[in-house]
Amino acid sequence: MPGGILCTGGNLSPGMLLSAYSQGVFPWFNDEDPIIWWSPDPRFCVLPAEVHLSDTMRKLLRKRPYELSLDTAFGDVIRRCSSVPRRGQDGTWITADMIEAYVRMHDLGYAHSVEAWKDGVLVGGLYGMGLGAAFFGESMFSLEPDASKCAFLALAWRLRDEGCLLMDSQVHTAHVASLGGRDMARDEYLARLGVALDRPTVKGDWGAAFPGFPESTGWAATVRPAMGQGHPS
Repeated sequence: MPGGILCTGGNLSPGMLLSAYSQGVFPWFNDEDPIIWWSPDPRFCVLPAEVHLSDTMRKLLRKRPYELSLDTAFGDVIRRCSSVPRRGQDGTWITADMIEAYVRMHDLGYAHSVEAWKDGVLVGGLYGMGLGAAFFGESMFSLEPDASKCAFLALAWRLRDEGCLLMDSQVHTAHVASLGGRDMARDEYLARLGVALDRPTVKGDWGAAFPGFPESTGWAATVRPAMGQGHPS
């Protein structure tokens, strides 16, 4: 399985995606490629109890630079993740077919987004899949300094409060490593995933399911006394 490639082909139907994620497999391919399914070893993950908050991020959060929301602009977030250039990358793996597939999963209540807003403008965020007590992060973007990190920390703390056991970042990135990401052997990853998938899945609008977001024990301890919440009017 070179580089973690498991197989190629198939489709991006809801049933195929749910089956893949429940087995620790995810799609990652370019426009000119067939669908490529991956299960890398090691796997790069964040355990919610091990989220790292740097002094720099603590100071930034206390300034409350962004308003944060859940599941209010999924389509905009995934399209931004597809289009915003990344250092050292010529293109994106988020193809039109991928966007269509994950918007469909959002409509079905399995895919979710976190949005960071500044003066009513979407300036950062992330999206991924939620199954059981696991969250599978797919991509982030930032148009303002550390906007996606603010979104990630808020989500990680709230999911920890909600009983999340595993945040899967799939492959190593320095961005997620700075937030507490670490390599995990596939056997350990699959064991943890199995436990997480035994928990019920919170489907539908996470903004409604997790009212008051980004409020959580971690968020409150960092940014009190004042907190920006919800979509700007």
